Amino acid sequence: MTIEATEQIRNELEAALNKVAKSLGKISIGSKSQFPFGWRKAAKGRTVWRIIEEAITQNLENKFKEFGFDKLKAAESEVGVYDFSGKFTGIDSPFYVNIKSAVIGARTNKDDISKAVRLIEFFDKGPERKLFIASFLIKFEDDMSVLVTEAIVMPTMWLPDIYVNPSNNGNLQSSKYKVIEQAVKRTNKEFISELSDEIEVARKKKEAKAKKV
Repeated sequence: MTIEATEQIRNELEAALNKVAKSLGKISIGSKSQFPFGWRKAAKGRTVWRIIEEAITQNLENKFKEFGFDKLKAAESEVGVYDFSGKFTGIDSPFYVNIKSAVIGARTNKDDISKAVRLIEFFDKGPERKLFIASFLIKFEDDMSVLVTEAIVMPTMWLPDIYVNPSNNGNLQSSKYKVIEQAVKRTNKEFISELSDEIEVARKKKEAKAKKV
């Protein structure tokens, strides 16, 4: 598949997932009487993310045709590099999606994307597979609900920054996975080559650190 084909899937996927975000709206976590002092330190994406993710995947499975998908299937494993796969009418290639959350206004950090070696294994099974990161932006409301505002889709192969953390289980990390304007439009082959290089750099750093201990 060409870069143009990846772009086509990205555009359709983002449009479909924004329909999901709009359909979800506010998700109630509690009430003011239950939380008299509001969110406090709980106003973090990871605090409520498992609930939000479950709402997204259940609605996708239940109403995928309404959102514009031809086919959709939840991943069988919870530790893989994607959460669901699907297909659009008129596009031969299936796609795979890794769902993330992002709190509106939060500080930008390098976040975990997936374990780097698992990404290599994923593409070994199909070098032309199309893998995407779908970031659902969320906002913590005063009424103890979480508002799902929109979805941003980035092809994993196009991440602007590719970094493998040697001291964090070898995770691929990125601080720009939500910044589609900065996407680097690589082919799968180019991405796999760059990721492999970063895995090797991380391995050498880890070995060097171990020798100092």
